[in-house]
Amino acid sequence: MAKHSHNEVKESLVELTRIFQPKDSRKFVRDYIRKYRITGGYEEELTLLVEHEMGRLRSSVS
Repeated sequence: MAKHSHNEVKESLVELTRIFQPKDSRKFVRDYIRKYRITGGYEEELTLLVEHEMGRLRSSVS
């Protein structure tokens, strides 16, 4: 995956995380990968990204 498209995937996933605020980040990422046909091997990295963003959202609300 090219660096530019990788950044687009990350930005898109962060935006969707803000919108949907998933309870299960791993399932959310698996569904995202399946729906948008993302190349394999990025699931762990994207899951960490979603978990990090959810942490940021929780801390900004408190």
